[in-house]
Amino acid sequence: MTQVTEHGGGVWSLRVPIPDNPLGHTLVHVLDTDRGPVLVDTGWDDPASWDELVGGLDALGLSVREIHGVVITHHHPDHHGLSGRVREESGAWIAMHAADTAVVRRTREAEPGTWFDYLARKLATVGAPEDHIAPLRAARAAGRMRTLPGLRSALPDREIVPGELLDLAGRRLRAIWTPGHTPGHVCLHLEEEHPSRLPGHGRLFSGDHLLPGISPHIGLYEDPDELTMTDPLGDYLDSLERIGRLGVAEVLPAHQYAFTDAAGRVRELLDHHEERLTGLLGLLATPLTPWQLAERMEWNRPWEQIPYGSRNIAVSEAEAHLRRLVKLGRAEPVAGTDPVTYIAV
Repeated sequence: MTQVTEHGGGVWSLRVPIPDNPLGHTLVHVLDTDRGPVLVDTGWDDPASWDELVGGLDALGLSVREIHGVVITHHHPDHHGLSGRVREESGAWIAMHAADTAVVRRTREAEPGTWFDYLARKLATVGAPEDHIAPLRAARAAGRMRTLPGLRSALPDREIVPGELLDLAGRRLRAIWTPGHTPGHVCLHLEEEHPSRLPGHGRLFSGDHLLPGISPHIGLYEDPDELTMTDPLGDYLDSLERIGRLGVAEVLPAHQYAFTDAAGRVRELLDHHEERLTGLLGLLATPLTPWQLAERMEWNRPWEQIPYGSRNIAVSEAEAHLRRLVKLGRAEPVAGTDPVTYIAV
């Protein structure tokens, strides 16, 4: 049964399922404007997800053909997946930050095997065992590349410019650039009085940046052709502090549920990552590769029980934390090691 939540003031959320994912669903938000409804994110590109999105709109007395625009918080397929189909059905525009648009364009233009080749090289560099890398090479050889999500994601029509109001008739929705989870992640500040007059400055569509009970994945900004050493965790922590200063009355995230006390949640996440960095320094008392570090880090289950694909995500998160420690001068690579190991300093 489609679940629709009214948040007041011309804002609703629709639960759109994510196939075979413990998160369960994406909260797609519907924002009423003077030119028609606008969606904040769209959900995963899957027939069942499409049916739920259409069913949720129908429960609001709306047709997908009435959608005026789509605002994307970030390019991940559980947020941007259905945007192209919404545009096909309605003629709606799609807006996204330029940094994530670049990811979408690069993915669309790349030969599908590029990602498998890059990931295999990357995993070898971080010290992954050969039996973990072998399935990637087998998938590449068997031509199974086109099953990856997001290979043909829709290119947006409009650019979301940080700090500016979006062109939404009758609404004040300001874009705030919050890199970390992706390079072009944005939160969207609805600068209007809360419909229940909760204290604070409006509401925030937070995407995956600020969630009530989950610390979002912060890995590397993957780009096979990029040589620049990015610092996604540093970006995320800076972005968190920026959001904490807004003083919003309520947060409307893309997963879980709406919540208040954004500043308190920001403090919890800042403390969480500082504790994690401190813990990693203890592990790095002896030299470790990123893979070995990931094996020893605390996750929501023992390493042996983490599924194959999730291990790739975990080692990316370990690398992001390592980069942060190196940038802070708290860890360094050990000269002459291959694969490279790191040690606390």
